[in-house]
Amino acid sequence: MALKDISRNLCSISRIGVGGRVAAVMVGLFLVSADQGWAQGRGAGPGIEQAFAGALTTAPEPLNVAGSFYVPAYSSVSLSQGKARADFSVTLSIHNASETKPLVIRRVAYFDGSGKMVESYLKAPVALKPFATIEAFVPNLDVRGGTGANFVVDWAASGEIAEPVMEALMLGSFASGHYAFISQGRPIRITGKD
Repeated sequence: MALKDISRNLCSISRIGVGGRVAAVMVGLFLVSADQGWAQGRGAGPGIEQAFAGALTTAPEPLNVAGSFYVPAYSSVSLSQGKARADFSVTLSIHNASETKPLVIRRVAYFDGSGKMVESYLKAPVALKPFATIEAFVPNLDVRGGTGANFVVDWAASGEIAEPVMEALMLGSFASGHYAFISQGRPIRITGKD
């Protein structure tokens, strides 16, 4: 929705009071920003490679250390015993915690609550400079992940390296409140082996 469409719609609601017009403008501006956010999350905007080009470097060779992280991401939260739902935008931050070595990110995948991959954020592996950070964004209108959404991030390095830091920041509004919370990533480790 373009701003000219909003102003045209505002002219047609001129009979409502000033408070109603202010509310209509706010809703219109929200829809414009939501459309842009939705497009960014669905691949229309720049990818990680372009958006974070300054944080990237050449990948080291050989890659002989690797791991994976699981990051819970709550794009939606059920409320009132499941009768209501609050939707949140999600920003996944991937930090290279090494001061001296590059970190290669092989995969950034977004899954829904049933375990189905709904988005892949990388076309090819990228290498983060020391202490650099990249992000993946899910707009609040993208509810494909649902209440059990998560990211899986695969990483690699050329040798011993500080463990990466990964977390998801959720932001959203419900009723008259605004909410923000963080979910820490956890290394995926095989358990139960002898």
